[in-house]
Amino acid sequence: MTEKYKIAIVGAASLRGKELNEVLTESSFASAEFSLMDDESQQGQLEAVGDEVTFIQRIEPDAFNNEDFVFFTGSEEATLKHWRRALKAGASILDLTYALESEPGVLVRAPWVRDALREEQPDGRSEVKVEDPDLSTPAIVPAHPVSVALGLLLLRLQELGEVKSASATVLEPASEYGRAAMDELHQQTVGLLSFQSLPKQAYDTQVAFNVVPVLGEAAKINLAASEARIRRHYDLLSAGLLPEVAIQLLHAPVFHGHGISLAVELNEPLMLEHVEAALGTEHVDVVLGDADSPNNLSSAGQGDLMVRVRPHHGEETETNRFWIWASFDNLKFGALNALACALELRKLRPLGKVQ
Repeated sequence: MTEKYKIAIVGAASLRGKELNEVLTESSFASAEFSLMDDESQQGQLEAVGDEVTFIQRIEPDAFNNEDFVFFTGSEEATLKHWRRALKAGASILDLTYALESEPGVLVRAPWVRDALREEQPDGRSEVKVEDPDLSTPAIVPAHPVSVALGLLLLRLQELGEVKSASATVLEPASEYGRAAMDELHQQTVGLLSFQSLPKQAYDTQVAFNVVPVLGEAAKINLAASEARIRRHYDLLSAGLLPEVAIQLLHAPVFHGHGISLAVELNEPLMLEHVEAALGTEHVDVVLGDADSPNNLSSAGQGDLMVRVRPHHGEETETNRFWIWASFDNLKFGALNALACALELRKLRPLGKVQ
C-alpha cells in the first residue's frame, strides 16, 4: 500500500487555515492524511477535509511526530511557540503568519515569480540569484500575496522593454488580519448605521466607510509593518532583476480581496493591446474591452490575478504610460502560493518519509 503524506495545519480555524485546507484538498496533496490543529478555544470544532469531516485537535507536545509538512496559519504567537518542535520532528515547515521570516536560514518564496524569472533570462545574463531550499532549510515563508502579484505584473511588463517608473497603491481588506478585524469592521458598519458608538479594539480608528493610510496609536494592526513587508518580499523575489516599484498601502473598508492600482511608465510607446497580451499569461487573467472591471466581488474565489489595463490619457493610441488595475482574492492567492512552495519542498523528500 502506498504511503500518504502527513500534513498538519496549525491554526486550522483561522481564515488562512480554512482557505489553505480547501486548496490542499483540491491539489495533488488531496490523498494526504490531514491533522487540523488550533488553540484550546477552537478544540473540538468540526471542519471538512475534502469529503471527510474531522475535529480540530489540541496542539499536544508530540503533535508533529511523523508529520511531513506543517503549515502555520494562525497567530504569530502560536507559530513562535510551536515551530521548533515541528522542526525537531523533521517536518517541512511553511509559515503563512510571517513570524519566522527573520529566523536564520528561513527563506521567503514565490515559485511562480522565481520560475518565470529563470525562464526569461536573456542570453549571457547570470542565473537568478535566489537561494533555493534544501533539507537544511528550517522553514519557508510564502511571500506576501501583494509582492507576488507585483512580481508577476512587473516581470511581464519588463518583457516589453525598460520600465522607467512604477508606483502601486494597494488597497488591503480586513480579512488580511483575521476574523477579529473582519468582525470589528462589521460592528463599526452596523454601529454607524444605527448611530451607536464604534468598537475600536483592533483598529483604534474608524475604518467603516473610510480609507485610511494609518491606524490609531493603540491599534493591534500595524499597517506600516505590512507595507514594509510587501516591499521587503518584493525585493527578495526580484533578486535585483525586476523594476523598482514605489508602494503605498491603504486599508479599505472591505472584507475580502486586495486591489492594486499600478501606474507604469515604459521606455517606448505601445498600443494597449500589446500591454494586454504581455500581461495575459499564467496566473493573470486580463479583462478586455467593455467587460465589467475586476473588483473584490468578481475576484472572490478566483485563483488568478484579474487585471484591467488602460492608457493614462484614456485614448487608445500609442503611449508609454498605463494604468493597471488588479484585483485578487487575498486568501486564495496566498494559499495557492503556499501550495506552490510545498510542491517545491515535496521534491526534497520521498513520499511519507520524515527527513
